[in-house]
Amino acid sequence: MKIQNAFRIGMVGTLGVGVGLLILTSIATLATIITYIGVAVFLALGLDPAISWLESRGLPRWAALLVVMSGVGLLVAALVLTVVPIIVEQVGQLVDDIPWIIDRVNSQDWIESLKDQFPQVPVDEISLQVTTGLTDFFTNPDKLSELAGGVLQVAVAIGAGVFGVVIVFILTLYFVFSLNVMKRATYQLVPASKRDRFADLTEQITQSVGRFVLGQVSLAAVNGAASFIFLSIIGAPFPAVLAFIAFLFSLVPLVGTLSGSVLIVLVCLIPGLGSPLTALVAAIYYIIYMQIEAYVLSPRIMNRAVRVPGAVVVIAALAGGSLGGVLGALVAIPVAAAVLLIVKQVVVPLQNDR
Repeated sequence: MKIQNAFRIGMVGTLGVGVGLLILTSIATLATIITYIGVAVFLALGLDPAISWLESRGLPRWAALLVVMSGVGLLVAALVLTVVPIIVEQVGQLVDDIPWIIDRVNSQDWIESLKDQFPQVPVDEISLQVTTGLTDFFTNPDKLSELAGGVLQVAVAIGAGVFGVVIVFILTLYFVFSLNVMKRATYQLVPASKRDRFADLTEQITQSVGRFVLGQVSLAAVNGAASFIFLSIIGAPFPAVLAFIAFLFSLVPLVGTLSGSVLIVLVCLIPGLGSPLTALVAAIYYIIYMQIEAYVLSPRIMNRAVRVPGAVVVIAALAGGSLGGVLGALVAIPVAAAVLLIVKQVVVPLQNDR
């Protein structure tokens, strides 16, 4: 093949590669902002079914928006005023108990009981290594400076998290109020001959996402409330904190409840806070609860939101979590439902017409 102008081809190719690298770099730089936007859109779609339901009852959209956002604000305020003081009190109690826990771990009675239970494990050597490591760490100025730097990084991360929550809240308000306007503007970009079909599919997808968000929050709320009641009954340490952890982890589909349950059981095993019996009872409870959630609660709640086969749910959640972390896992199942809907209503009819 004879090349007429090698310089022009090389220049165009170089510019193309440069533009591609610029786009990828920009996406990586804006990853945090894109995450904020994705979470805000997700939350806005989750609130839209409630707004639409109020509209169908005769309320104008502005009044429905005001009622829903006021309800969300009151719910968040009630949660903060009810749960946060308990969590702060129990976290403070945990911090106060840390010296006692360390003394308990280093006590000779506890070490002797471990020797009796696990005769094959070199408990004395492990205890000596742990004690020596802690002593070296707290007496080494370099380690203490690293610890101070880590504390500073944690403080910065907490500040960034608070800032992110505020930004997501503001974006959610904007998206909720302008969701219909955004949809109509998107529809105008589609050719008129295909606009009605595109609008119908978009409405089905957004409704599916909204119902999924409400369903997942409902499952998380059930887990959090049930965890608080049961952990309080069995005398688990810091039941409010552990119930809040159960609620947060349950927001992640598929693996959230299991991960939160394992963490709670491990906390119940900490010497001085819980006991092996408490951890065993908690483990049995969460095994039973996960079966109830998988076979009773989740089918009743989620089948009304998204109709996705079980294998597709597992694959989508794993792929979404690997690609996008927690946000990816949250979005993966609605995206899978949207893809299945498009295949069923667009791709299959086109193939049948050929």
